Amino acid sequence: MTKIRKRGEQIREFILENVESNPKKIAMLAMEKFGNSRQAVYRHIRQLVDQGTLIRLKSGHYKLCPQEEWQTRFLIADNPHEDVVWRNEIRKRLGSLPDNALNIWHYGFTEMFNNVIDHSASTTVLIQLVKTAYSIEMNIGDSGVGIFNKITKALGLLDERHAVIELTKGKLTTDPERHTGEGIFFASRMFDIFSILSGEVFLSHVYGGDEDWILQNQSPSIGTWITMKLKNNTSRTPKQIFDKFTSDDDNFGFTKTVVPVRMAQYGDEKLVSRSQAKRLLERIDRFKTVLFDFKEVEIIGQPFADEVFRVFANQHSHIELIPINANDTVMQAINNAKYNKNNNQSSLFNVGNLN
Repeated sequence: MTKIRKRGEQIREFILENVESNPKKIAMLAMEKFGNSRQAVYRHIRQLVDQGTLIRLKSGHYKLCPQEEWQTRFLIADNPHEDVVWRNEIRKRLGSLPDNALNIWHYGFTEMFNNVIDHSASTTVLIQLVKTAYSIEMNIGDSGVGIFNKITKALGLLDERHAVIELTKGKLTTDPERHTGEGIFFASRMFDIFSILSGEVFLSHVYGGDEDWILQNQSPSIGTWITMKLKNNTSRTPKQIFDKFTSDDDNFGFTKTVVPVRMAQYGDEKLVSRSQAKRLLERIDRFKTVLFDFKEVEIIGQPFADEVFRVFANQHSHIELIPINANDTVMQAINNAKYNKNNNQSSLFNVGNLN
């Protein structure tokens, strides 16, 4: 009997995990996953509907039933404090959650809310929250200058896409006296889904994914819209995320980062020049360990590789530069640069360097 009950729990958990992405085919997916009959699967679906966990729409699709739907808007002129808003408004609406999930929400909300207050130049901040039996999604929006636009102008960057690259490295702030620049970086790694829509760019990070990815926003938006989503029963802890970006020999500090190299490409262009490499290398000297993620990068030019793995490496010998997810062609260019670094054969690359 215990085995039957456990299997039923597994089926219902599968339905809850997958119904949002497959509202029409959820029954078929469950049948294929567990080898149950259609009748048996629909018995579990009806149980979830009766419990008020699922809703059956007129179209025949299913969706998770919101247990809590709430939104409010704060006037920034009223000087709202993130800790007070958390304590008086947000915490009670999250309901009964494991301590580790609450800690993630506490960190994510207070960091993002404070960013709006200190950086957005908006007059208001909107908070939306939807809780289901499976997860919680929170949106924080403003009508200010836009996060990528502000970073671009404050740091004199090429464009908003360049601002995204810098943001994904971490330790980026336009107000270093009051902020470390770590809030968005770590929040984006803690949640199952974390996204920012601002201006012409949509930036998203999915937990477990190898890198951030960006899309060109068809209709440029005003202000900044941040979305955070987390499973209610996640086993993740903030400490696990902090530790992931701390070098093995340093227990105190944000010393490691992952740089998604693909994001330095514009359209169909290839990464071939030293100028491109130099843009990618900006602020890298703030870290002890840098992982360059070459996923989806088919080829790099030898000047690009040389600038990163010989010139920069020679100038910053205390920084560990590690390529990951690189194909054979990319690794050949990297190894050539490292060979010439080790053998002082830099003249091979200085000839004809126009970048």
